[in-house]
Amino acid sequence: MKKLLLPVLAVLVILMSACTSQAGKPSDESAAKEPAKAEQSATFTYQSESGPVEVPSHPERVIVLSSYAGNVMSLGVKLTGVDSWSKMNPRFQDQLKDVQEVSDENLEKIIELDPDLIIGLDTTKNIDKLKEIAPTVIYTYGKLDYLTQHIEIGKLLNKEKEAQAWVDDFKQRAAKAGADIKAKIGENATVSVIENFDKQLYVFGDHWARGTEILYQEMKLKMPEKVKELAMKPGYYALSAEVLPEFAGDYIIFSKSKDTDNSFQNTDTYKNIPAVKNNRVYEADAKSFYFSDPLTLDFQLKFFIEKFLGN
Repeated sequence: MKKLLLPVLAVLVILMSACTSQAGKPSDESAAKEPAKAEQSATFTYQSESGPVEVPSHPERVIVLSSYAGNVMSLGVKLTGVDSWSKMNPRFQDQLKDVQEVSDENLEKIIELDPDLIIGLDTTKNIDKLKEIAPTVIYTYGKLDYLTQHIEIGKLLNKEKEAQAWVDDFKQRAAKAGADIKAKIGENATVSVIENFDKQLYVFGDHWARGTEILYQEMKLKMPEKVKELAMKPGYYALSAEVLPEFAGDYIIFSKSKDTDNSFQNTDTYKNIPAVKNNRVYEADAKSFYFSDPLTLDFQLKFFIEKFLGN
């Protein structure tokens, strides 16, 4: 009889242990599900530079009144309205085909578009009125460096991991391209970035888009001393065509607009610049070069690789 009872008791012990184990599972599973519930929450509090803002966790109708449309698009978030500069960017035309052009002064149109999030700059007009329409987040241009700015927009759109992954990959690609370019043109070769806007020539420092962040910050290429002296801190410097040779590097990136007078290129002063004589002026469409968002940066990086390395 005892021999028969022992196997039965063993089975009972195993069953009781299993029940006890199963009893603990619901609370464990509930705990595991808590983060998922938080992610599915309709809103969260974003810590903006001007204070906390309650924003949608998964925005679907975003209006950008600044230069960040490319940041939003690169993270796969739908835009419903953008600024005129973004709208006229030829590289954004396909993606913005059905997106409305808006301005901070046309509040009626913004209301009509029914945004669930508005992104602007500290120079944006009617900020208080915009806040009444939808959660509005304002950034100060240049307060954050261009890559940190993208990660910050990633936080706002609940896509920080995606933004960080792109930044890490981009830095690696840009650093490699920079090393390859310096190996070809020389460690001490200088590069200038110029633009002719509204009949005024400009030269740029290392943080005013037009590919300057890539060339100087990531690739570590050198700029002429005159550019460093006058354009680094403010980001750009206005100059006349007559003094352009003083600011010209061994290589010139010309962010060229077809909407302005570029006749200075026909002058002897311009033609006698060594970079011009040696065919080291690389012209880019200004409208495609204005920004420093991921879509534009990828395009600029490809442009530099093709022009400097020929591949």
